[in-house]
Amino acid sequence: MDQKITATLFELAAKSLLSSEPAVMHALEKIPRGLFLPLFSTAFLGGHKKILKAMVRVWPFHCLHLGSLKAQESYYDILEAMIDGLPIPPAQNSSSRGHKLKILDLRHNSKCKTTCSHVRLTFPFCLQSCKYSQHAVLNLENTQHRARCLGMGNSGSEVESAQGTMELLVDISLNNTLRTQQFLTFLCNKVEQSSGFLHLCCRDLRINRMSANKRILQILDLGCIDHLTMDQAYPNEIVTLFAGMTHLRSLSLSNTPFRSYKGRNFRFFLILLGQLENLQELRLSFFYLKDQLHKLLRVLPPHLDTLCLSFCGLSIRDVTSLSQSSQATQLRVLNLNNNDFFSEAYEPFQVLLEKVSGTMQHLEINNCMMTDSALLAIIPNLNQCVHLRVFNFAFNPITMPVLRSLLQHLTSLPRLRHVIYPIPVHCYQERNFHHSLNRQKLAEVQAQVKAMLHMLHQDHVQWATYS
Repeated sequence: MDQKITATLFELAAKSLLSSEPAVMHALEKIPRGLFLPLFSTAFLGGHKKILKAMVRVWPFHCLHLGSLKAQESYYDILEAMIDGLPIPPAQNSSSRGHKLKILDLRHNSKCKTTCSHVRLTFPFCLQSCKYSQHAVLNLENTQHRARCLGMGNSGSEVESAQGTMELLVDISLNNTLRTQQFLTFLCNKVEQSSGFLHLCCRDLRINRMSANKRILQILDLGCIDHLTMDQAYPNEIVTLFAGMTHLRSLSLSNTPFRSYKGRNFRFFLILLGQLENLQELRLSFFYLKDQLHKLLRVLPPHLDTLCLSFCGLSIRDVTSLSQSSQATQLRVLNLNNNDFFSEAYEPFQVLLEKVSGTMQHLEINNCMMTDSALLAIIPNLNQCVHLRVFNFAFNPITMPVLRSLLQHLTSLPRLRHVIYPIPVHCYQERNFHHSLNRQKLAEVQAQVKAMLHMLHQDHVQWATYS
């Protein structure tokens, strides 16, 4: 039978079952494995919390992922129901199907399927399993598998640990909203009550002020985190967290106040930043760095491929430091928005473009006080960035003739797909770029840009502006 027809029949069967909640609860032990996947999706989207809790308890596969599923309402209620369904400790699970679920993944991941049962190996495997923690299911099962292959016996405690450990993958956001606080408290209680059977793995941690629920940080394995976002955190709080994040790949900091760049906290920050050997992405905003960027670049790994420094007060000296750094020739994404270094000079930025030309795919220089003369000067350097796909330079005082010239020259870039350009200065009745916009003149500009793109056979490139 056609797979699409089979899937549709399964979905219809799932909806039919869910019309009677008691019937579903009674039938879970007996329904075929193939019906579990459509039944879970339908139950999740419909917010059937009791059924979801029961399904987790008898889940017939090694792992369960939310994948692309999004709850319409009561999101935290649904997550709590699913976590509450985990049979921990395992002895509490009386299901006739046996205890098969090892990994519950509550993260939203559009590329992830509901289960990894399609992966065929000598033992159950999950593509999303934690790799770093010594308490991770994958590491415990690998140890047990190697021991069996070598004919080595496991002690009773080791076997029990490998069989009983479960893994909960969840992205955590620390903020001051009441419902988030309640969920984090519930999560902490569940982990503590599991007596070590439940490994909480957080890959993406977002902190909006450290005052919110610090208890969760005490039970997290910081070595699991690969994405950290912090807003309004003090330097000593950042330094404390950094110490355990040995596998961090992406770091975003905003509104971080350093009293002095010669002080102890900043020195410790640089030391620990230099120990993040796996760091690939660094995003700083409202992180004042005027004439200090060279200190930061000195400790960052040379393979850094994303650098975003918005509202960092960068000077032309900082641009020079960046152009001379080991990271420049590796960068794929560069965001220097809201730094007015072009008001000083543009030659160092030309050198920077030469250095990044072999790798740069995404460039943003919005609101950098770039004038006609500066833009005309960097056009030849932009044309060397043959991998460039996205170029944003909005909110700069550019005239229409120079915009036309840029459009004509950028046609040589084979991979360019998206350009955000500034509204030309003649569209404003006054020099204040945030007021007095003439909408009719803007419409004429947009029509001219569209016509030029068509004439130059560049309809596949999207040119847009912020209005």
